[in-house]
Amino acid sequence: MNPHDPAKRPGAHLVAEMLGVEDPWALTSGHRPSEPLGRAGTAVAEAARDLDELHGQVAHAAQSAIGLLEPVGRGELSGTRVSYALLRTAVPQIGLLVARQDAAYEQLTQSISAYRHLLFDSDVAQPSKASVHGLKKEQNPGRDDDWAISGDRHLGALEAVEAGGLRFHQSAVYGYIYLSDGRGQRPNPEVWPETVQRLVADGLLDQDTSEGLYRPGQLLSLTPQGEAALRDARTATPRVSAALSRSGTAAISGAAVAPSAAPATSASTKPSRSR
Repeated sequence: MNPHDPAKRPGAHLVAEMLGVEDPWALTSGHRPSEPLGRAGTAVAEAARDLDELHGQVAHAAQSAIGLLEPVGRGELSGTRVSYALLRTAVPQIGLLVARQDAAYEQLTQSISAYRHLLFDSDVAQPSKASVHGLKKEQNPGRDDDWAISGDRHLGALEAVEAGGLRFHQSAVYGYIYLSDGRGQRPNPEVWPETVQRLVADGLLDQDTSEGLYRPGQLLSLTPQGEAALRDARTATPRVSAALSRSGTAAISGAAVAPSAAPATSASTKPSRSR
């Protein structure tokens, strides 16, 4: 469950939805500031902070403008000229703040995307068995969103859809995409919306567009191609693990047993006695 109210802290809310951390600054823990993931985590946390601050400023300015109009709404016209003069100043300021807020939101989404790309790069360094022997054949060469299905993310998404109830949503306020499980909560284990988008584009998942994108969300289901890919991934991983285990055991056994010396002849020949 996302602990942040998008109407109060949209930046922290978006980070929790997209990266699964309640505190954006937690992305910087475990990494030195000079490391790529450390820099990327700092960029996400700072962008989330900036968006939250600008959101608060927009909300405050809008509430002040509404306060200026309340007497007019009650028919108290004596102060209309004063209210109008103040509104002429307030409205452009609100417009500027909203523009800055939109720019802060774009900066945050770009920072989150960059952070995920770095996670993909770390997965490339150590590819998983499932990605190599399972769904790797479903990937199209030249795509720039392979990071979304790196590691076991594609397999986890297919299994989450198979479990039932996974829905694709879009925020009515800020427009970002997110997923919910059959209980209306964040999927656990985590599934990235970008992973689902890629699998839909590859024909492995079907997205029910007859339902509302905001509410109740569009239900996801496996296509026949997706069912086959899921079976292949599940059967490939045990085979690879068994093969690696056998080869590892053989290597260890070969290293442990030293070459033995040629056995001595057990039969002894008695010398003949001369007569």
